[in-house]
Amino acid sequence: MNEILKGLSIPFLGTSLGAACVFLMKKELNMTMQRVLTGFAAGVMTAASVWSLLIPAIEQSGESLGKLAFIPAAVGFLVGIFFLLLLDRLIPHLHFNSDKAEGLKARLSKNTMLMLAVTIHNIPEGMAVGVVYAGLIYGGSDITSAAALALALGIAIQNFPEGAIISMPLKADGMGKGKAFALGVLSGAAEPVGAVLTILAASLIVPLMPYLLSFAAGAMIYVVVEELIPEMSSGEHSNIGTISFAFGFAAMMILDVTLG
Repeated sequence: MNEILKGLSIPFLGTSLGAACVFLMKKELNMTMQRVLTGFAAGVMTAASVWSLLIPAIEQSGESLGKLAFIPAAVGFLVGIFFLLLLDRLIPHLHFNSDKAEGLKARLSKNTMLMLAVTIHNIPEGMAVGVVYAGLIYGGSDITSAAALALALGIAIQNFPEGAIISMPLKADGMGKGKAFALGVLSGAAEPVGAVLTILAASLIVPLMPYLLSFAAGAMIYVVVEELIPEMSSGEHSNIGTISFAFGFAAMMILDVTLG
């Protein structure tokens, strides 16, 4: 149980450490650094979706479905994509340009909208960690404790820039360091909650574990395409985001293969 609690808390710790940058840095993160961190985070999440979620889902389904093992992975992946698309429609955020979103942006600051965006995309990350540890707890999957830890560490790595990207602009706008740090930490609160709820729900539907794993992968990939890639590519043309993506992808791949 201690191992599971540790695994669930590691991603949240990543957000908290990122938010703590507000005590160490005098100025807001510049655009180049934001691109580096966001690109690295996108690479980590993409690799985690493949090695820690989709591949285990296909391998688990292969025992009973053979060459049709792709079906649960494909179905779960697409459902995850469309679930996040629906969530975006219901809760507008920075990259959603409907009239409803524009009206909300008119009433709220960019920093508030950024916090909302980060909180939204912490949901699938929490679900991803939760579903992997659920597979570890309830069995019926090929997931090892090392592989689950690798995913938790990978998401913690990509949570670090999120905490910084929330707390630093708040401080730059005149907010006190303590409050900016607290709000940065709070932006990651949805993650452990989502993980715990997913574990509790998974106990009722263990046979659907391949679908749950691939659902989490689809949700994470949606976040990468909709949130992170536009952020790392914004402004003047630069390859720094793409290079950072490559390093993030390689780092998570190495983590998963080495620890898994």
